[in-house]
Amino acid sequence: MCDRKKRWAAALMAGLLLLSAAALRIGAASYKKGASGETVRTIQTKLKRWGYYSGSVDGIYGSATVEAVKSFQRKNGLTVDGVCGKRTLAALGITTPSSTSSASAGTKDELYLLAKMISAEARGEPYIGQVAVGAVILNRVKHPSFPNTIAGVLYQPGAFTALSDGQFNLEPEEQCKKAARDAMNGWDPSGGAIYYYNPDKSTSSWIFTRETIAVIGKHIFAK
Repeated sequence: MCDRKKRWAAALMAGLLLLSAAALRIGAASYKKGASGETVRTIQTKLKRWGYYSGSVDGIYGSATVEAVKSFQRKNGLTVDGVCGKRTLAALGITTPSSTSSASAGTKDELYLLAKMISAEARGEPYIGQVAVGAVILNRVKHPSFPNTIAGVLYQPGAFTALSDGQFNLEPEEQCKKAARDAMNGWDPSGGAIYYYNPDKSTSSWIFTRETIAVIGKHIFAK
């Protein structure tokens, strides 16, 4: 009888350990070399779309995926370890089992990213101009020519100078957080624009060929 109790207790302990390990894997929501599955496929798809990855979208986290993740992390001020942890996944616009428990988790991450870009690109602009910059980003999410997530639009290679000059890594101003919320709630002072630029600073001759919709502060908004 005593041996049976011991075996039962050992089996129970083993089961609890397995459940704990599973919970840790879900909570960590971390993907690294050797991982596989649909989330890895999503990581590869996004990295390939944005020009960081040239391998096969096979759902296998191999050496090429590691190097692509490192390039993405390096470009965007993240810890360069080749591992898709919480911050890297959020930057990629990917929700995971640990974040889907709250419906607002992804929205909060997206709102913060949007506020960071507004602050980086439109700090010092009139408030309506800050909302307009946020609206342009959201208009791109809906446009077929751009990635279909906020993170995808923001991290698209070459899309925003704030990513290369470090401005995006700064904490957003409170007013820019409010502007992000207003843009997310549907206010679009840009009139549906998918581009904006400062004519005094722009070095692209192509952008001057776009049709102007509005001029707010120092920015021209165009389509």
